Amino acid sequence: MRRYGHGLVLGRFGPPHAGHHHLIRTARDRCERLTVLVCGAAPEPLALDDRVAWLREVHPDVRVIGADAVADPSAVPAAVLAAAAVPEPVDAVFSSEPYGEELGRRLGAEAVCVDPGRSVFPVSGAAVRKDPVSWWDFLEPPVRAALTRRIVVLGAGSTGATTLALALADHYRRRGGVWARTRCVPDYADAYRGGRPARELRTEEYPLIAGGQAEREELAARTGAPVLFCDADAFTATIRHERYLGAPSEETARIAARGRQHLWLLTDHRGVPPADGDEDALRAWTTARLLAQLAHTGRRSAVLTGPHEERLATAVAAVDDLLAEGWQLTTEFP
Repeated sequence: MRRYGHGLVLGRFGPPHAGHHHLIRTARDRCERLTVLVCGAAPEPLALDDRVAWLREVHPDVRVIGADAVADPSAVPAAVLAAAAVPEPVDAVFSSEPYGEELGRRLGAEAVCVDPGRSVFPVSGAAVRKDPVSWWDFLEPPVRAALTRRIVVLGAGSTGATTLALALADHYRRRGGVWARTRCVPDYADAYRGGRPARELRTEEYPLIAGGQAEREELAARTGAPVLFCDADAFTATIRHERYLGAPSEETARIAARGRQHLWLLTDHRGVPPADGDEDALRAWTTARLLAQLAHTGRRSAVLTGPHEERLATAVAAVDDLLAEGWQLTTEFP
């Protein structure tokens, strides 16, 4: 089998899937060095920088670069784009699409066709964009993490937030298939405190808690189902800082602003007896403050009231509504 000095793979990779990775690995095995050119376009719902970062993570031994201003690699300008973005000579163009022959000719390179019938990985970018859930196992961890719908359950003390988060994860696991991997990320503050009362935490500890929570959430999203439940998040830590220390924490708020959550489910304190040490007036303040800040920051939320069964049903309906909206990745290109 012939080997080449410099190979090129070009595509949108929106998002990259198992077929793309098979193409890149095949090309890498047959080249001394390989360049992967990720094409960007203005209406692309997945940011160019993200697609480049995902491929760099999965293929650390390959040079991955991005270039804007092309929507369709089969268009003639793709050769112009490739020549500008990859000025050094290309010996072989690897592709699974018909445009590979023309692109190779225009770049003065040999066109190598890899699994055009998609027999190794029967998947296409269009299929993934239309229904990511059906192709979840064809996606690598960084892509799954980006597409996972993240739901936060939060509330004042002793309002059943942890119980509800676990119940939601169990509910979706029971759906089977890819949903069987649904996970619940525990409240990192509990582990961080190590038995210390929450009121003893210092200001400088809240960003550590928020960062630790976000890190564990990201790891869970990489290996789980299309939905992830979180018992609290970095946003929760900002309200806890106000509750116990009487003022906002700007650093904690900055961490919360970088979050990738999609829905917040607030467990109301009303109708739930306070546990020992929880003052009902303080729980009422926490509920009100969470509601106000969720609205002020534009976070999508739902309030859960009534007994546990009613709260669970309301939560499931809110999550199902979110999932029913889909991922909106099927942008039409000019």
